Amino acid sequence: MDFEVPEKIRVITGMMDEFVDKELIPLEPEFLHKTFREMLPTLAEKRNMVKQMELWAPNHPKEYGGMELNLIEHAFVSESLGRCPFAHYVFGCQAPDAGNIEILYKYGTDGQKETYLRPLVDGKIRSCFSMTEVEMPGSNPVMMDTTAVKDGEDYVINGQKWYTSSSDGAAFAIVMALTNPDNPPYLRTSMIIVPTDTPGFNQVRNIPVMGEAGTDYNGHGEILYQNCRVPQKNLLGPEGHAFVIAQDRLGPGRIHHCMRWLGICKRMFDLMCKRAATRVMSPDGKTLATKQIIQSWIAECAADILAARLMTLNAAWKIENLGVKEAREDISLIKFFVANVLQKVIDKALQVHGGLGMTDDIIIPFYYRHERAARIYDGADEVHKVSVARRILREYEERDVK
Repeated sequence: MDFEVPEKIRVITGMMDEFVDKELIPLEPEFLHKTFREMLPTLAEKRNMVKQMELWAPNHPKEYGGMELNLIEHAFVSESLGRCPFAHYVFGCQAPDAGNIEILYKYGTDGQKETYLRPLVDGKIRSCFSMTEVEMPGSNPVMMDTTAVKDGEDYVINGQKWYTSSSDGAAFAIVMALTNPDNPPYLRTSMIIVPTDTPGFNQVRNIPVMGEAGTDYNGHGEILYQNCRVPQKNLLGPEGHAFVIAQDRLGPGRIHHCMRWLGICKRMFDLMCKRAATRVMSPDGKTLATKQIIQSWIAECAADILAARLMTLNAAWKIENLGVKEAREDISLIKFFVANVLQKVIDKALQVHGGLGMTDDIIIPFYYRHERAARIYDGADEVHKVSVARRILREYEERDVK
């Protein structure tokens, strides 16, 4: 792959970096002590500023108002915006809307695009993706208890979902449900659009995560679908193809996640180095040893961040040029590798800040709480490691047979 960053992207990310530094990071003290819903008026003003700068919806189609950057170009954008916890939202490229926009654009009907896609790209509404279930392993989207049964011209949906992120305040959900139980395992589930004001769509709560139950976009909903009836025209893509569609969504989505995580790493690394360079230390015999330990952490984190970044950009290049199928191993590798680098860098940044690192006076504890889940969602580390190892060993076994 070519490691040269195109001039266009350097200009775009330069403008974004300046905006994040001047307009968004100064809002973080307020963000840390208010609910997301309380922040909405302020964030709406920043969103309007982004639109005026023509930097809105960087990875979404031009015909719907986006900039239509490709996967590699948007990877650099996601890294830039990852330095602030609400920057993706302000620039209109936040998950889960970003993934929902991709599949609506690829699989949606003309009617679905006008009703859901256009206002979603424009930021007039939000959406959520309802897949993970309480009693089923979230790492295996083939296993699903929620059902959607045909009744006349409708689907009737019943089931329980959780970690339906951003369901609080969303206009619609894209729901994965069992529609064809007699089909082969990978062709049993479908994706169905469910407006959240539909009778039978019941948000039970925003799940408390490490002591914090978010609101609005920042929440993780638990949803009960109780005889939730929607027309069959709300089917997204072919019936029984939810797993296939999910793979289209998750491959590029992991690039977005990993580059966002690397943006967080860069922010944490910057804070750690500034703290290490300016911290007043006690004048005793332990001072030199402590400095050397911190210097070792800084060197290790710098190497880990660089390795993770190159791995992620390589995976993005493979997806863009060879397709998701050819990049499966690389996607699994970056998922667990970058997530662990993220956790390590945040932890070291917190440790260098000492007691201050435990307080919500700074941004580090927010990332410490919210990004631990990086090693769980979209498949736990262990699942990806086993998957990669099996594919590698299969190649050796096939080679020995020959």
